[in-house]
Amino acid sequence: MSSSGALRPRPPIPRRTPGTSRGLLAGLCVVLAAVAAGDLFSLYIGARLRADVETDGGFAFVSEDRLDQADHLFLVYDQIHVFGLAACAAVFITWFHRMRRNAGSLAPDRFGRGPGWAIGAWFVPVAGLWMPYRIAVDMWSAGTRATPAAGPAGVSFWPVNLWWGSFTGSVLLGWYANTGYRRAEDLDPLLDAVNLGMAAAALNIVAAASAAYFAFRLTHVLNLATAGGSR
Repeated sequence: MSSSGALRPRPPIPRRTPGTSRGLLAGLCVVLAAVAAGDLFSLYIGARLRADVETDGGFAFVSEDRLDQADHLFLVYDQIHVFGLAACAAVFITWFHRMRRNAGSLAPDRFGRGPGWAIGAWFVPVAGLWMPYRIAVDMWSAGTRATPAAGPAGVSFWPVNLWWGSFTGSVLLGWYANTGYRRAEDLDPLLDAVNLGMAAAALNIVAAASAAYFAFRLTHVLNLATAGGSR
């Protein structure tokens, strides 16, 4: 209180926005690495089965024991992969939603839907192959344009495009491969399905690596932007 008895106005409280803990980002990278390791195991199974194929007079065949071993290994992989994908999806969507809230505080007019769609968009049939990508593009744009110091991250959208293209490609190829493998009655269609599965696994490894890079860069630029806005 001043000598005249008048109250002095307090300075405005800086606007604070929620950041993203390093623990969440580290956890995301760990589960992405685990999924990629599972896909490497799938590539090993497929390559091993391909190596066991023998030819005689133009006909290809695999011994029953080798085929049973491959079936068993694929079954083990599928069981482990389901849990790995569930854990990865839980951590990734948690991170994705938090990033959407942060980006929304920087550019609220850029998003046509609320933060809840950063979760719900993943579960919309058919549209789930597109809606999360649009949200990711808007978040990337909001963060990089608000952070000039972010550097090369603001030049293009290639990290988002690489991640989403490889992710959706692996999902579609994996679905075709699993369907073909279950329906195969002869060796040739079975090997075709294995080849598709190996391509899907390779794409999923690329998706995991690009998702980790995308997550790191987006977290970095949004944290820089929100820290600058809270000063």
